[in-house]
Amino acid sequence: MTTTHALTAPSARAEELLAEMRDFMRDEVLPAEETYHAQRAQGSLHDPPEVLEDLKSRARERGLWNLFLPAESGLTQLEYAPIAELSGWSLELGPEAINGAAPDTGNMELLHLIGTPEQQSEWLEPLLDGRIRSAFAMTEPQVASSDATNIRTRIRRDGDEYVINGLKWWTSGAMDPRCAVLVVMGQTDPDAEKHRQQSMVIVPIDTPGVRVVRDLPVFGHHDQHGHAVVELTDVRVPVRNLLGEEGGGFAAAQMRLGPGRIHHCMRALGAAERALALMVARAKERVAFGGPLSDQGVVQQQIAESRLEIAQARLLCHQACQVIDTAGNRSARHLVAMAKVAVPRAATRVMDRAIQVHGGAGVTDVTPLSAMYGWHRAMRLFDGPDEVHLRSIAQSELRGQPELPPGVPSTPW
Repeated sequence: MTTTHALTAPSARAEELLAEMRDFMRDEVLPAEETYHAQRAQGSLHDPPEVLEDLKSRARERGLWNLFLPAESGLTQLEYAPIAELSGWSLELGPEAINGAAPDTGNMELLHLIGTPEQQSEWLEPLLDGRIRSAFAMTEPQVASSDATNIRTRIRRDGDEYVINGLKWWTSGAMDPRCAVLVVMGQTDPDAEKHRQQSMVIVPIDTPGVRVVRDLPVFGHHDQHGHAVVELTDVRVPVRNLLGEEGGGFAAAQMRLGPGRIHHCMRALGAAERALALMVARAKERVAFGGPLSDQGVVQQQIAESRLEIAQARLLCHQACQVIDTAGNRSARHLVAMAKVAVPRAATRVMDRAIQVHGGAGVTDVTPLSAMYGWHRAMRLFDGPDEVHLRSIAQSELRGQPELPPGVPSTPW
């Protein structure tokens, strides 16, 4: 049985930042999408359009910078949630504009929590300042990476250096020319206890032996930052590049993925809200069978179901945030797992209905719906597939449910 926690009211500052974010998205980010796509079409596939830097400057002027990290912003996760949700209305622009885009946020969380002062100076500070980007290299094509203990990349100590060999993919961010550093997870001790075999090391992307092979599209769409296949061949880095402790890679991955998962959920809620807004607008303006689509009972039902699912998913996401704030990441892990399953499911259902209401326009690039659907369908796989989270939730219930009281039958016969 899951313990409930009452949601707390946001601070006055959080309310002010939310209002500022709403204005920023309406007045600057959403109008910039056309420019963003035009600049991407004119440049190379992974070159960052200039409009991104303009938006980052404007966000900093508005005080909308590094809000994801409580140590920097002073916000709780619950206070950050609606701000992150607004950024999800424009997934390619909103999160990066406020320096709240994955995978940088997760890497900054790790560097903040377990990085040495030298690592923080060299990598965390430029990431917080938005001068560089980063990538996280954990997933591998040869193994089922839904079980992180399967990782086969080898990190072998040789004197004062680590030598790294392995093949990674879904290394999001590595195609971006601003990407300066990889956080690589691999085996340092194959003979250790299962959850102590792995470690994380910081690898500058220009280190000899690092080869960014190719980008992986999502449903045919190439994101600007890319999802790269990366080969690591006799890559040497100093031992001081170890992130945290040797054998602590699995624990660090869970530490990183907890906030990362809930932040993805926050942004997905914003995308779902945009899909619903597009569906409502289309239903009102499109005429068929003598009247607007909004007069059709089946369309009304699709709109109502969408609102219900978004509201339910948001409550679960906010409940997880509240527990993170009051009891820590570990106490919230099963709520985060539930949100990670429920939110993308709800978002993709809403997007699918919106696509249907738009007809042929919904599956083209005339609307953002098809790209939104593709990314949020992929969300049911990254940061742990649904099945892994469902397994974790079920195990928690099986362990935690109390016995039935005496005299209460377990069956009705």
